[in-house]
Amino acid sequence: MITSIHGTLVATSPLLAVIETGGLGYDVHIPVTTAEKLPVTGAQVKLHTLAVYREDAQTLYGFATVEERDFFRLLIDNVTGVGPKGALTIMSKLSLSLLESAIRAGDIATLANCPGIGKKTAERLVVELKSKLGAPTAGESVSLGSSSPAGTAPVDSKQHDAVMALIALGYKAADADQAVRRAALALGGRVTTEALVKKALNG
Repeated sequence: MITSIHGTLVATSPLLAVIETGGLGYDVHIPVTTAEKLPVTGAQVKLHTLAVYREDAQTLYGFATVEERDFFRLLIDNVTGVGPKGALTIMSKLSLSLLESAIRAGDIATLANCPGIGKKTAERLVVELKSKLGAPTAGESVSLGSSSPAGTAPVDSKQHDAVMALIALGYKAADADQAVRRAALALGGRVTTEALVKKALNG
């Protein structure tokens, strides 16, 4: 089982990273939320991976954190009607912290806003995953490349709090999530919830 890949980022698109290691180039399918965190091409990068084998294909999927990879596995192994492509779509629209919060809260409306995910699939996400997620935990920050400073404190919980603050101000969940992700990338390093909200509001 291929659990991670570490090498040179050769090319990237919103849903694909090409990583060269050991003289070979690998196509790694990724969600937009991981693509947002990739370093510049030519830099070193590490992704946590899951290989999916089918009769006619072998596909490698990569994620910024172990938690995201494990959530992807939960989706494709436990939710009826959700395959790897659908799981990537779901994880491209919402951050892991917001996805888990929506599932725990039974927030069908937020989940149904993901492209290609209707009300019935959103309901299946809640029914089939809620008991498997357990209690909320702060996400672990994982460095993707040299552009991410070593020793950076985890920010997932702060990002989640910032998203909740924007929702309270009237933002739609998906829009708030995207705005906070962009703010976190722009600010970099150690950030506060207040700084994230301010940056998200001001663009």
